[in-house]
Amino acid sequence: MSTEEKQGLFSRLLGRKSPSQEISPALEFSVLEVAAPVAEDVRPTWFERLRKGLSRTSGGLGDSITSLFTKKKLNTQMLDDLEDILIQADLGLSVSTRITQVIAKGRYDKEIEPEEIKNILSTEIEKALFPVAKPLIIEKMDRPFVIMMVGVNGSGKTTTIGKLSAKFQRDGLSVMFAAGDTFRAAAVEQLKAWGQRTQAAVMAREEGADAAGLVFDAMRGAQISKTDILLVDTAGRLQNRSELMNELEKVIRVMKKVDATAPHAVLLVLDATVGQNALSQVEIFSKMAGVTGLVMTKLDGTARGGILVAVAEKFKLPIHFIGIGEAVDDLEPFHPREFADAIAGLDTRN
Repeated sequence: MSTEEKQGLFSRLLGRKSPSQEISPALEFSVLEVAAPVAEDVRPTWFERLRKGLSRTSGGLGDSITSLFTKKKLNTQMLDDLEDILIQADLGLSVSTRITQVIAKGRYDKEIEPEEIKNILSTEIEKALFPVAKPLIIEKMDRPFVIMMVGVNGSGKTTTIGKLSAKFQRDGLSVMFAAGDTFRAAAVEQLKAWGQRTQAAVMAREEGADAAGLVFDAMRGAQISKTDILLVDTAGRLQNRSELMNELEKVIRVMKKVDATAPHAVLLVLDATVGQNALSQVEIFSKMAGVTGLVMTKLDGTARGGILVAVAEKFKLPIHFIGIGEAVDDLEPFHPREFADAIAGLDTRN
């Protein structure tokens, strides 16, 4: 497509004669065609998929609990062993200790069935998670609601953006993507593919371009087009690389030049497979980027799903969504009871 054709497309989308006064000429703006929906087979319910996704976590816990408690009377050694099992499942020391204390109450020197332990486990996990299970509220405003996605390399930020876009579109909200990961050409192409799939506009530049400048132009474009939500992708960065974290701060400063209240949400995407390392990620990104909420992905690929409980207990940050697969509907709002039952390996709470 020639420069004139690109400018013509931009003009038709935003109702302007030329983007030259508002948007950098180097900016690529694309709205890709959406393929016709393909009929899918009936899928299991979300809880069924969640329970299957967490089976590696719940299976390890369940086997250990069954081995420890079957036809045995409760004693101090068993409680110590149970606490070790829960800590190894990444539930965290404080939650693990609290669970063993609840089990101990009134049950010493009595046989206790493994299923009763699992019910107590689920109940206590739900109590720990309930205060942080909060939906992501999209405020209606004249300007776009800006959501910045942050996280380390490979955590699933770009895929999460696509899945969120699909949800917002179903709610009748218009969406634009800012391809702020300018370090990887593949990231831009991936975001464009999600734009095609979810009918979202995509703003992008060439590989290596200034991310802050792109975000500035994207915000101006979203304002002009009266887009409801701007989802800003950012380059994956390790939390111990200070120069990359400083660049993230620069992106936020530039946002505020367009809208002093932006970003309106900063979502940290956590990969469940990293286990305890998630704690340091939350700590550093919260300091550098002002994280307002969490999304945990890849729960189906780990035996360490309990780390979500430890993160919730330590940081008290809202958990908005969890993901258990690659399909567009494999990201759902976080519900503590479903998660607690799945991690304890329960079909239903007794």
